Amino acid sequence: MLDHLGEKLIARVSIGDFVVRFDLITIIMSWIVIAILVGLAFYLRRGLRQNIEEKPNRIQAVLDALIDVLQEQLLSNFISTSLARRMFPFISTLFLFVLVSNWLSVIPYLQSPTQNLNVTASLALLVFFTSHLLALRRKGGRRFLKGFIEPYPFMLPINLVSELAKPVSHGFRLFGNIFGGTLLITVVSAMIPLVLPVGLTIFFGLFIGLIQAFVFAVLAVAYINLAVES
Repeated sequence: MLDHLGEKLIARVSIGDFVVRFDLITIIMSWIVIAILVGLAFYLRRGLRQNIEEKPNRIQAVLDALIDVLQEQLLSNFISTSLARRMFPFISTLFLFVLVSNWLSVIPYLQSPTQNLNVTASLALLVFFTSHLLALRRKGGRRFLKGFIEPYPFMLPINLVSELAKPVSHGFRLFGNIFGGTLLITVVSAMIPLVLPVGLTIFFGLFIGLIQAFVFAVLAVAYINLAVES
């Protein structure tokens, strides 16, 4: 089992002298996650087709509970209520994508896309650019650039390094935890009988996967809030 540990199925596409490499397994797993989320969205949407005066059905109750939890746990840290409402779809989608990606490894023969650094780094960069684009639109170019030399101009290099470190730590934190759990389960599965690996898979896949998705989303909220409201 350990002989092929770390091997990847890589597809190469050549465009002249430029070669693009794709991790096929990660791409397929990511599309599976997207399909699950889209399918869930259509299923929940079907439950909303009823008269507003009627008693809420089970799907509506579940959806209301989910939205309440996401708003209370993820968006309560926003200083601005308007910004929280505006960012709710983005933060919720980010959380659900990471959550389902982490949970995917519980299903036999499937892998978590988040155990690939390219995926977690891309999500972290998405949060990074979103936060700075929102800050640029709200503050204007002058105030936005001025923030990098506060409180003193000689702080510019430190402020730049601090900003660039955010997506690095954001992406590596999620990748390290998910990949570390996967590696541990793989090693234990090769050395110990079935029961312990199954327990570890459930623990790391469900519980740690939920915690890491929540932490990733909360950090995204913190970075956006800090960039826009500071």
